[in-house]
Amino acid sequence: MEREPLLRARLDAFEDDGAVTAEYAIATIAAVGFAALLVVVLRSDQVRGLLLSLVTRALAMPD
Repeated sequence: MEREPLLRARLDAFEDDGAVTAEYAIATIAAVGFAALLVVVLRSDQVRGLLLSLVTRALAMPD
């Protein structure tokens, strides 16, 4: 009779497998969307100039 709770616990552990997979899929889609948005923003001339200016000032030798 002691085996039944153990079996029930093991079965309960497997019931959420599909939910975990769906969560990973949603997180992956969100990450891809964010990356695409970041690429669009970084390709704009204004942002590119801002970043170039920032790096140039950071690497400039002090007078």
